[in-house]
Amino acid sequence: MSIRLRRTGSNSSALTAVEETTLAAKEQLDKDTANDNNSNNNQQTAEAGVLIAARWKNWRVRSLWTAVMISSFALVLVAGHFAVVALVTAIHTLVYREVISIAWVPSKAKKMPWFRTMTWYFLISTNYYLYGQTVIQYFKQNGFVDSPLATHHSFLSFLLYVIGFVFFVFNLQKDHYKFQFSQFAWTHMTLLLVVVQSQFIIKNIFEGLVWFLLPVSLVICNDISAYVAGFFFGKTPLIQLSPKKTWEGFFGGFLATVVFGFFFAGFLAQYPYMICPVSNLRTNAWSDLSCDPNPVFLPIDVALSAKVTNWIFTLSGGWLYLTQVRIAMFQVHAVIMAIFASVIAPFGGFFASGAKRAFKLKDFGDYIPGHGGITDRMDCQFLMSFFAFLYYQSFIAIRDKTVAQVLESVVASLSVQDQIELHKALGAYLAKKGISL
Repeated sequence: MSIRLRRTGSNSSALTAVEETTLAAKEQLDKDTANDNNSNNNQQTAEAGVLIAARWKNWRVRSLWTAVMISSFALVLVAGHFAVVALVTAIHTLVYREVISIAWVPSKAKKMPWFRTMTWYFLISTNYYLYGQTVIQYFKQNGFVDSPLATHHSFLSFLLYVIGFVFFVFNLQKDHYKFQFSQFAWTHMTLLLVVVQSQFIIKNIFEGLVWFLLPVSLVICNDISAYVAGFFFGKTPLIQLSPKKTWEGFFGGFLATVVFGFFFAGFLAQYPYMICPVSNLRTNAWSDLSCDPNPVFLPIDVALSAKVTNWIFTLSGGWLYLTQVRIAMFQVHAVIMAIFASVIAPFGGFFASGAKRAFKLKDFGDYIPGHGGITDRMDCQFLMSFFAFLYYQSFIAIRDKTVAQVLESVVASLSVQDQIELHKALGAYLAKKGISL
């Protein structure tokens, strides 16, 4: 019995030693795990700190260059219509270069001769047609139509395009047909989406700077306010194509843009420099411009219903009692444009984001620190300006013909002798009406 007891005691001591060893190992494991967790937490905290610091650095850089761009834009505006047209031309040329350069690298790898030359040739010929057409349309009364370049403008433009087309066909190479035709299509798509749409911006300028400035400002306001709202409050992703866009930023941008559009339109409508159509390209902010304003710019008194008056009175805490407001219809049109700028125009940006994803690009360029390339800032502007042009032509433009336009349409095709006969006949017609000159 005693022998068994001693064995039991020995086993008990052995078990105790094992338990102590196991317990010590467990404690050490717990300590190691705790240290690892602390290390991971510290690493995660450090990484979060780096991300936050990077976000704020990007915020500062982006804000600085936004201020620089807006200030530069304001200087160009006061410099006059020619400076604004030159700015638009420079921007669409840079955007064309950024987009078309996506195809330059593979064409260089495949040793495609003349590819870059052809892309610039098609840009020049397209600009010749579009700018010539616009200048002829808006400056007929200045005698420019007497030039053979103006009279045969469409035919000359067609010849320029045909030369480029034939040159492309002559440069087709065996085993590269598919690639070359894809580049040809890419060039024409870029011309359509960038150069042709930018021409509507030029047309808006000729109708009056306000039709250029307001759409551009609405997109800028929406972009800035959506970025700010998303930066501070954004949590819910808006669209997969652009992961940084959020619903909070979308709604914040929408509200800010609508309010901004209403009041900014009222401000712009006061200045003839903004609302008068272009008569020549030498005008600037200090020119003494005057014109008969489009009725949409004239303020009118709008009576408010008792229900609306009481609603405003309640919301203002009892200090604002309005029975009527004085607004211009232009402000109502501006609200509609603001809605488009907030809801539809951003899809131009999503389209550009999709293109960047397709070609594995972060940005289209690096011209603007914190923003990327010119295309990254203009992706919504082309669609917005196209809408503004169509909206103006459909709902606002006055179709009355001027005397100069009537004379141009009737007299331009007549010979000198026929013009003299027309003058005599018109004099005789007026004399019969009892009108003396």
